[in-house]
Amino acid sequence: MRFLYNIVIGIYGVLISFASLFNHKAGLFCKGRKGLLERIAGEISHSKPIIWFHCSSVGEFEQARPLIEWYRENRKEYSILLTFFSPSGYEMRKNYPLADWIYYLPMDTSRNARRFLDTVSPAKAIFIKYEFWYNYLTQLKKKGIETYIVSAIFRKDQVFFKPYGGLFKKMLKSFTALFVQDDLSLQLLKEIGITSNVAICGDTRFDRVNQITAASKEFPAISKFSGNSFTILAGSTWPPDEEILAASVKNFSKVKLVIAPHEIHKEHISKIMEIFKGYNVVKFSDCGEIDDAALQQANVLLIDCMGILSSIYRYGSFAYIGGGFGVGIHNILEAATYGIPVAFGPKYQKFKEARDLVARQGATSVRSQEEFYSLLDKLVKNRNVAEERGKICFNYVQENLGATKKIISIIENISF
Repeated sequence: MRFLYNIVIGIYGVLISFASLFNHKAGLFCKGRKGLLERIAGEISHSKPIIWFHCSSVGEFEQARPLIEWYRENRKEYSILLTFFSPSGYEMRKNYPLADWIYYLPMDTSRNARRFLDTVSPAKAIFIKYEFWYNYLTQLKKKGIETYIVSAIFRKDQVFFKPYGGLFKKMLKSFTALFVQDDLSLQLLKEIGITSNVAICGDTRFDRVNQITAASKEFPAISKFSGNSFTILAGSTWPPDEEILAASVKNFSKVKLVIAPHEIHKEHISKIMEIFKGYNVVKFSDCGEIDDAALQQANVLLIDCMGILSSIYRYGSFAYIGGGFGVGIHNILEAATYGIPVAFGPKYQKFKEARDLVARQGATSVRSQEEFYSLLDKLVKNRNVAEERGKICFNYVQENLGATKKIISIIENISF
């Protein structure tokens, strides 16, 4: 099985190299890893012991961030190394000021794992949520390095729990401790003999979104645009989401829409402008060039920049989170923490917070434009319903704070 795993990693490397010829993200993936191990060896300093945080992408980084910030504030004797698997994570956070070094993760080959860990020699390694890399975990265990996974969540359909999942079960035994989100994850791990090193600590994203709310920035242009209108804040949208929004919002003359797409490259922005043809659309980048009256008369504000979504949910009466008609929804907690109801497409089952909020009726999953229209009509006509569902979302976030302290208390053996 180990041989097959390494073969698959090798094939993936070949395929991504080929894809880099015509795919921008694949190109960044390959370019960022060219000469990477040599660059790491030339830049890493061992003047302090190193804590290594590894995230897949942006969402996982947000889960790591409360822990990184705690270590930076309270354990200044450590240096912090941050790695990403995906280009979207690395490109967005490559200048994050609280990490001493930020790199892509070299591909998980035996040779790369040995070279990377021989060079970095971290005192602790902290992986986030879904990051399971056999060769890295094997080398970490072999070297006796404390290794943790944070905010992990497990489902019965994952490979760990299949008859052929022996190699992946072995990965789980490499961790010093697994910090899981819920009791179901704990029970599933018990069924395969992983018991002594598991703790239910919750999800650090709750702590992170609470931090964001407390420090959220103001955007006067968005405030002027939304005014006192019922405002939909649509975040991380994809074309199927945008088509549903465009087909529905036109039926509500007093409803305003702020839409922050997941991709903001020129082609996607042009496509959104085409989808919303007939609307009065203003781009956020143009807000400084138009007067307040024109901004207030617009009914769609298109956010054509990155990095502000988590702060601008504050201007929404209702949030629509994209991705649910694709591979899965994006972060709903960034909206829920502001106390507004949330909606998303049908593919949300992998996300505990989405399942929980649907069960509590703070969030709604819609399967079609008709279902979204019906929900919007209900919320617009009865603001009390929107407020009640928003309170459910806010209370849910508040009830789940504290994962960071639980995790730190175990890793560092301290009490808060």
